[in-house]
Amino acid sequence: MDETTSIALDIKSINHSNSSIQGNSSFLLNASASLGSSIKPNVGGPNQGYQVFIDLSSESSTAIQRDSWDLGFYSGDNFRVTINSSIYMATAQLLGFTDIDTVTQNDVSGLQGQVAVGTFNPENTAYIDAPNGNILETAINEVSEIEEENKVYLVNLGYEIGTDTPTIGSAAITGPHRGWKKIRILKKEDKYLLQYADIDDTTHQEITISKNSNYNFSFFSFNTNTVVSVEPEKEQWDISLTVFTNIIEGAGSYGYSDFVTHNSKGATLAYMLKTSTTNYTEFALSNVDYNLFSDNQTIIGANWRDVFSGTPYNDRFFIIQDPNENIYKLNFLALTNSNGERGYPEFEYELLQ
Repeated sequence: MDETTSIALDIKSINHSNSSIQGNSSFLLNASASLGSSIKPNVGGPNQGYQVFIDLSSESSTAIQRDSWDLGFYSGDNFRVTINSSIYMATAQLLGFTDIDTVTQNDVSGLQGQVAVGTFNPENTAYIDAPNGNILETAINEVSEIEEENKVYLVNLGYEIGTDTPTIGSAAITGPHRGWKKIRILKKEDKYLLQYADIDDTTHQEITISKNSNYNFSFFSFNTNTVVSVEPEKEQWDISLTVFTNIIEGAGSYGYSDFVTHNSKGATLAYMLKTSTTNYTEFALSNVDYNLFSDNQTIIGANWRDVFSGTPYNDRFFIIQDPNENIYKLNFLALTNSNGERGYPEFEYELLQ
């Protein structure tokens, strides 16, 4: 657990004639929290092969290869399963099937052109998790106590990480398509039972996956057929730099590079401010509007950068409240390196006191 030590300072009296206490007389300092820093997360250059999880209070970061996992099994109260947005996965329920071993290519071929990201069909949003991060809006339904209600799903495994070298200022996110799986997820007491197979297989593999209350999710990889380590513990990261599946209004799901989410499931909150109303340098704790904090994980999202100019927007910054209620202001400084290559972000942040 990312614990902080709180020190409360109170001004009780002033030993000076003709003086009185005015303004703030109390001050709370979270002593172990970082006062701020400048960070250059390693997202992997223009191929952006890593998801990077950053804890502001400890100035620490964790980078994982973004195609190293496929499914995330929620550790909270609900029985929900997420798909890997960073490699453009998609999934659809097969309404007529509860027996995974009976599903064949003929049963899914008509769906495969639809169950994908970036088709410019607004209806394809049904096949991805809600970008806002609401765990009740995953593409895979809540896993039911009633076994017959848990249908088989067709899973588009998305794309391997790109390896091409793009033109300066561009990104090369996707490599070869990773193929398809069929899955079915059941409840086994307080655990998940995942059944999975290739489309035409007449037998399946299965694995039992436990919840771990220290983490948002337990993650599974089809590459290794095992549970894998991805995110830090849920109270030990605040923001993530990643490739991401978002929604374009009227055009459906679409893949974004240079995306930033915040850890809403771990109680991190955020909001955006324009410099037309306030100044980053002068912004202080007393200026924080707690009513603006949001758990929508796309608040930072793509709102921090202009990919056409290759620079962060200079008319906005962000306020972050971490799980320990430390509040930071955060300002992006770079999208590219000195050569103009994408995938070299930099930001600064400061603890508000």
